[in-house]
Amino acid sequence: MKHWPRLALIAWVLLRHGLDQLVLARAPRPGLRLLARVLSIGRRFDAPRGERLRLAFEQLGPIFVKFGQVLSTRRDLLPPDIADELAKLQDRVPPFPSAQARQIIEQSLGKPIEAVFSQFDADPVASASIAQVHFGVLHDGRQVAVKVLRPNVLTVIDADLGLLRKGAEWLERLSADGRRLRPREVVAEFDKYLHDELDLGREAANAAQLRRNMSGLELLMVPEMVWDHISQNVLVMERMVGTPISQVEQLRAAGVDIPKLARDGVTIFFTQVFRDGFFHADMHPGNIMVSTAPATFGRYIALDFGIVGTLDARDKEYLAQNFIAFFRRDYRRVAELHIESGWVPPGTRADELEGAVRAVCEPHFDRPLKDISLGQVLMRLFQTSRRFNVEIQPQLVLLQKTLLNVEGLGRQLDPELDLWSTAKPFLERWMNEQIGWRALVSQLKNEAPRYAHFLPELPRLLHEALLAHTAAAASTSGPSRELMDALLVEQRRTNRLLQAFGWAAVGFLLGALAVQVLHRLAPL
Repeated sequence: MKHWPRLALIAWVLLRHGLDQLVLARAPRPGLRLLARVLSIGRRFDAPRGERLRLAFEQLGPIFVKFGQVLSTRRDLLPPDIADELAKLQDRVPPFPSAQARQIIEQSLGKPIEAVFSQFDADPVASASIAQVHFGVLHDGRQVAVKVLRPNVLTVIDADLGLLRKGAEWLERLSADGRRLRPREVVAEFDKYLHDELDLGREAANAAQLRRNMSGLELLMVPEMVWDHISQNVLVMERMVGTPISQVEQLRAAGVDIPKLARDGVTIFFTQVFRDGFFHADMHPGNIMVSTAPATFGRYIALDFGIVGTLDARDKEYLAQNFIAFFRRDYRRVAELHIESGWVPPGTRADELEGAVRAVCEPHFDRPLKDISLGQVLMRLFQTSRRFNVEIQPQLVLLQKTLLNVEGLGRQLDPELDLWSTAKPFLERWMNEQIGWRALVSQLKNEAPRYAHFLPELPRLLHEALLAHTAAAASTSGPSRELMDALLVEQRRTNRLLQAFGWAAVGFLLGALAVQVLHRLAPL
């Protein structure tokens, strides 16, 4: 019963913006379609459906705004007009009182705020649906940013998530289009993202990993975490000073090379994806600044690490083979890879999927590289895959969403940005490392310590196994001349095997040592 007021408000907002028509008008049951016509009496909606959905989410509050933002990334499920409109959602939320922020900090860190900070700004500098940020100064003089989770946000989120789950169930029952959109799966994905963002300790760990990965590139700055003052509800990190990347004219006036900045952004993204398999998955302009300090002039500054994407060896291998097939225009292989991965139903015809992929990709190969949008190609592929019920993996959806962000940002900075040419060196190097001889060398280097541990024991174990086999054979019959001759033959064979294994072990260890030496000499 406690959810009825909230449920009534949601129903009123949905009716006000005509969202009931989006579901009921295409319902499979005649009675529901009749209900849609009755409810439409006296109502007229001039705004497009995507705009009406965006306005409804904005009116329902921060949790639904966040849901709309996540939903906008699922371009494999949504029509383009709705996805584009939801992408406009801005997470602007009034701040909560500074007294509550102080209380949360003191409870989380277990000490008075004066014991942690020599100076703490009560007025927040940023406020969002999950947390808000204050500036402060530690007693050792370091300037920091303090991210504080909203009070009782978990309770509010769990309540609204429960309603979203129920709404997703109704949507699947009422509409065939609703079932195709898999709303319960989308809500579950949203639930995961939100709870990941609600743990600021997890966000700090993401930031530390990204900072470590990018330390040698000198293109991206990630704030240092102050681990003594981090908990699930509070995150204290180095304060970063820079110009928002959306203020292009201000950056240009400061002397920043804008085309180089665009290329650096692509370099950063592909390095994170193809070298590290760990990438910042929320790279919209609100989370990116550019340093204008003399020591770090022109470097990117990344903020907000609640959502990161990861790619394991299987994901990388899948992507590598797909890229090779795309570059060779081998659309048959692309279709086979989807079927082999189990992402399409078993009865899917490879020739039909091949034709659909060719229709998406072939027009782009005859255009100038600077006019090709890699993000749009991926988006079209995801839309095409919907026809074949392809199960798009969440990590690849994050990759596609981030690629669209990076590409859009790069073209905003430099309309002539050639994304493919910028990315090509990374793709070629990565594919060599994943599939070519470099991959073999890398695997040998990684596996050498493990094999070096048990290879010396292998001859002894083999010898013991052969003796046990011979003893078992001897126990089944009495001693005889034939048995003794067989034992001698078996012993000679064992000796040869031991010698072969010994030489193989020596050769393997020498090869592993050579790989290590070459790896150490490579930078020289």
